Amino acid sequence: MSVSVQQLGSGPELTLLHGWGMNAAVWTSITPALAANFHLNLIELPGHGESDALPEADLDQWIDAVLEVAPVKSHYLGWSLGGLLSQAIALKAPERVDVVGLVGSTPSFVQRDGWHDAMPQSTFDQFANALADDAASTLKRFLGLQVKGLADARVILRDIEQALATRPAASDAGLQQGLAILLNTDFREQLHGLQGSHWLFGGRDTLVPSGAADAIAQLSPLVQITTIAKSGHAPMLSHADEFLAWVLQTYG
Repeated sequence: MSVSVQQLGSGPELTLLHGWGMNAAVWTSITPALAANFHLNLIELPGHGESDALPEADLDQWIDAVLEVAPVKSHYLGWSLGGLLSQAIALKAPERVDVVGLVGSTPSFVQRDGWHDAMPQSTFDQFANALADDAASTLKRFLGLQVKGLADARVILRDIEQALATRPAASDAGLQQGLAILLNTDFREQLHGLQGSHWLFGGRDTLVPSGAADAIAQLSPLVQITTIAKSGHAPMLSHADEFLAWVLQTYG
């Protein structure tokens, strides 16, 4: 099983994990600025980009696959599903992690008892069924949700589609396994182990409601939370300057 990792830049180690259905090209627009300050490790999740899929949606196996190609110790920057994996790595192998930054992420992407600032499971199930019927159309809709409500949504959507097309598309296995991990993972009771974590939310995020920030702060008061009020799910694409300022402050 092979996991793709691209390395560039110089400075402290920074490992970047992208979101579901994406690949390392999602970071393209900010890579030069990041590489001027960090040694980047752009890892593609199992079944995404040039990384092989794993036999099953086993979170521990996904963690091990990432750690196999990651630096011995590194800062982590995880977006969406990549943020969930970054949480898992920080909890399972804290000796491998310096500072963890989580963008558009949450300890539970699906609503559960006592956890309402998340996607209803019925909506999630509809999305999974649509993926099985027509993966291409479902992925396009998913990309649209990431910029929904933004003034320049069409331009951002065009740019991200062009960037993602430079890398191999996610496999059916990778997509299904990623959804299963998003559905079944719940780190709420373990948030005390992420007291030094930094979270970035978009005030207009339609996938991870910004209200999750308050819920996370109640569960783990020592976490650091920032919200970009006019951003959607992908602030590195829509608000690059503010995003980069947050990165430099987080890992500075």
